Amino acid sequence: MPGDILKKRKIAVLGSRSVGKSSLVLQFIENHFVESYYPTIENTFSKSINYKGVEYDCDIIDTAGQDEYSILNSKHAIGIHGFVLVYSVTSRNSFDMIQIVYDKIVNFCGINEIPCVIVGAKTDLQQRQVAPAEGEALAKTINAAWIETSSKNNVNVAKVFELCLAEIERHSPTNKAEPQVNKCIIM
Repeated sequence: MPGDILKKRKIAVLGSRSVGKSSLVLQFIENHFVESYYPTIENTFSKSINYKGVEYDCDIIDTAGQDEYSILNSKHAIGIHGFVLVYSVTSRNSFDMIQIVYDKIVNFCGINEIPCVIVGAKTDLQQRQVAPAEGEALAKTINAAWIETSSKNNVNVAKVFELCLAEIERHSPTNKAEPQVNKCIIM
């Protein structure tokens, strides 16, 4: 039965400091929002997610904030199936960092593109600096999914991780179309 299949997936959540990575993960895992800010070093959480009738056993790695000078930790690239790249809609700098982080991952892994979701966080705040169209355009440029969220109001939080699983499956070699085989018949 398809619902009985269990697949293990590792998802890394990356982005600048103070963009809402931990709030997103905690809202998804524990269903609550923490108002105060405590910088994260790194935390890993586990949760089973049922997506399209398949049970996924997911390890979600909540990482420390990145900047343009941060060296990508190999733990955040090797063995990772999908990436959630988070920016705050109230911070132009955090949005600009998404392309930098994406490029670091792609260069580190030596591949052309990665399964990822671009997430515009903190939509509950009024001081927007990044328009939705900009997030969508970036996602389209790097062939990724895109969504905006509010961890505080629990808007689209679960959808982020469903989109990430969809991106993982879309990039999976088993989902690539079989090359057309030309057949000859000799009579």
